[in-house]
Amino acid sequence: MAICRICLRPTAGSRDYHSDCLVSLFGADSLPRMDIELRNLMGLAAEMAGKMSISGVQEKVSLRLSDDKSCFEIAPAHGRYILKPEPSRFAFLPQNEHLTMRLAELVGIEVPPFGLVELKDKAIAYVIKRFDRLEDGTKLQVEDFCQLGEKPMRDKYQGSGELCVRILRKYASEPLIEIRKLFKMILFSWWVSNGDQHLKNFSLMRTTEGRWQLAPAYDLLCTRLPIPSDHDLALPVCGKRSNLGRRLWLDFAAYARIPERAAVRLIQEQIAALEPSLRVIDASFLPEELKSQYRDIVRQNTESLR
Repeated sequence: MAICRICLRPTAGSRDYHSDCLVSLFGADSLPRMDIELRNLMGLAAEMAGKMSISGVQEKVSLRLSDDKSCFEIAPAHGRYILKPEPSRFAFLPQNEHLTMRLAELVGIEVPPFGLVELKDKAIAYVIKRFDRLEDGTKLQVEDFCQLGEKPMRDKYQGSGELCVRILRKYASEPLIEIRKLFKMILFSWWVSNGDQHLKNFSLMRTTEGRWQLAPAYDLLCTRLPIPSDHDLALPVCGKRSNLGRRLWLDFAAYARIPERAAVRLIQEQIAALEPSLRVIDASFLPEELKSQYRDIVRQNTESLR
């Protein structure tokens, strides 16, 4: 049974994608041609380093679709997509990010369209549509929490969940709504053992109506798979980076001024996501050993929430 490389649901016959999934990601019901090989992609990524407006250490390349949407084109400026190949240091990172983003969507976290694609040499890469570009090319204003917290990029790990809450209180158009979304995102990052959810991986975006709201989630990984010792949150919550339990999350919710009844509901929603998440992990394109490790991680963290 084939699995869609976008939604992780079964497809008819041996197809790699559902037509509607392709339309949602690329605006066409056929997969655009990818005339790029992994060996050439690393050089292109190095050339683009510092030129793209998306930060991070993982190799990435900016792409756009040709006018007829039949193929991808390299686009150092005005790209609509970000392509991330498998890096030399860590195996299966595209499959890891694809799965983790799909799990985030499952628990109700907003994410941009994304999926997995094959390069010309059959290497797997992760592709995501930029959320800060509109169809007409208009660029939305986006400010990450390093900028809003008045910190240099080198200090992106020098923050906390509480700092993120204060940033939203100061800058979000509807802080109460955005703070609950933030709580869900930080809880989820801990649940999947994402130790790299730093200040630059949270952003506020100015909508076309002029409202400032949390940007869709991006750069979500289970970092404990490639780095087994990575058990800690990048940003502490209530002074702790590890061994977080239900009481601590309720204390964090109290700091965020989320009523306890609402906080309990958010925690219960994460607990209830365990069984459907296990099914998504099973359907993912990770190798079996890493699937097993991922399942153990979310089971263990779910128990800590009970």
